[in-house]
Amino acid sequence: MNLSERLNEDMKQAMKSKDKFKLSNIRLIRSTIKNLEIDLKRDLDDNEVLDILSREIKQRKDALQEFDKAGREDLAANAKAEIELLSQYLPAQLTEEEIKVIVQQTIQETGASSKAEMGKVMSALMPKVKGKADGKLVNQAVQQFLQ
Repeated sequence: MNLSERLNEDMKQAMKSKDKFKLSNIRLIRSTIKNLEIDLKRDLDDNEVLDILSREIKQRKDALQEFDKAGREDLAANAKAEIELLSQYLPAQLTEEEIKVIVQQTIQETGASSKAEMGKVMSALMPKVKGKADGKLVNQAVQQFLQ
């Protein structure tokens, strides 16, 4: 079962169980997916759906930081719940140690030795960790090793 099918099934379950929170969030994601499918005139594959989910989670994390700064605990709690819900559809996240190992391997593969070559490392690295790690963590690990 691909991600789009899983979202459809979970939406049906949310309707049956009258889970309005889950239903509204899944509908929002499905509408984003559907709009992109209409624009591209084709169905999206799992990687493209993962990109959308990752982007939506990142937006909610950014909003969460702003809500925390503003002292809006009610909105922050809602954003946390949305992040938790959407994270269920992402593959298992890599630990910091796993990220560091992959970064070291990629640096060796690319032969990079300075921060000037960071772009080369990142372009080779991101497809390996797509959907499995936060881009900020990956970026920090690369900077750490290229000092």
